[in-house]
Amino acid sequence: MKVPSDAPALAQVRQACKELRLPSVGARAQQVSEEATKGGVTHLAFLGALLEAELEDRAERRRHRRVQEARFPRLKRLEDFSFDDAPTVSASTVAELATCSFVERAENVILLGESGTGKTHLAIALGVVACMASHRVRFTTTAALVNELLEAREHRMLSRVVARYGRVELLILDELAYMPLSAPEAELLFQVLDERTESSSIVLTTNLPFGEWTKVFPEPRLCKAVVDRLTFNAHILETGTESWRFRSSVKRQKGGRKT
Repeated sequence: MKVPSDAPALAQVRQACKELRLPSVGARAQQVSEEATKGGVTHLAFLGALLEAELEDRAERRRHRRVQEARFPRLKRLEDFSFDDAPTVSASTVAELATCSFVERAENVILLGESGTGKTHLAIALGVVACMASHRVRFTTTAALVNELLEAREHRMLSRVVARYGRVELLILDELAYMPLSAPEAELLFQVLDERTESSSIVLTTNLPFGEWTKVFPEPRLCKAVVDRLTFNAHILETGTESWRFRSSVKRQKGGRKT
């Protein structure tokens, strides 16, 4: 007796899934069907398995899309961060931050230390973890953000750009206090910070202690307002003053010398 082919039914399922935008159901229908037949499961269990596969694949695609949308300059992982080279950074604190509970509570993280101490590595790595948790993340340097705001103001789109940054769940602001800002630039940056206060999280890296931020924000009242908003309920991690990047370079050079 000839067994009827499932090919027409499979083609129909895949066409319907294409129109319904269920790519994983269409791609895995035959495999799951065969497994269900062998396992003797019910039609309802088969349908549940297919829909679960679709949801898992959608979540995975969303996570990767979040990473792309974040615009990281490069990808960094927490697993690759050397706590031995940064003894002032608490591994337990970083592990707690990696749960992304600070994002859900709209709290800030401030990474304070000299260049080469791992601030940007930690900031990006926390951002990647947040993307994997399906949070909307955006990475930018302070200089790039200020330039974007200046251009938006010139084209009368400032409110739209500020609002867009306000909707991001986690804003990673790299290299704050590396360069002084003019009064108009500082006011534009303040608008973004104020838009996010107590509603969305910021991970910020800086090489200046708070007492020296007047070098960047010359107007004392504005400087105080910026510090108040960023440090409110913030997690402050000091990454140290000695560049482990520089130490690593010295070790490599010494290791490569002939005896």
